[in-house]
Amino acid sequence: MTSQTSSPWATDRLSRSGPFPRRSLEIGAIVVGFIYWWPVGLALLAWKLTGYPAFAEMRDAARRTVSDFEGPRPVSRFARAFEAASRRDSSGNAAFDAYRREELDRLEAQRRALEEESRAFAAFVDELKRAKDREQFDAFMAKRRNSGGEGQTV
Repeated sequence: MTSQTSSPWATDRLSRSGPFPRRSLEIGAIVVGFIYWWPVGLALLAWKLTGYPAFAEMRDAARRTVSDFEGPRPVSRFARAFEAASRRDSSGNAAFDAYRREELDRLEAQRRALEEESRAFAAFVDELKRAKDREQFDAFMAKRRNSGGEGQTV
């Protein structure tokens, strides 16, 4: 018997975790993973205990699990009514559709007018702030000139 055949790694028989040197490195990696950041160690341990599935297999299993949770959910009556109302623009009644269109146009015009008034008011307030700031600055400068002139005469 040669030393090569007497070696435990020369048999080419791999255990579930691989030959001994590989197992020791994996266990070391798990320990180091737990030391530095426990989720890494936990993930390595889970991967080792599940028999080293390929990443594609793990991804497919995760997708199957998630799809079980994302199954068909019961839809409320309100949601169904909202979807039905938003899908169609016509009620089937021409008079009502014309009325609805006119009201929507009127509301849109009011919204635009309100936005314009809001912009005008914001500009007015800014102008008032500028005028007040200018008044305060002018008062400060006048006071400074008056106090500065008295100091020069002494």
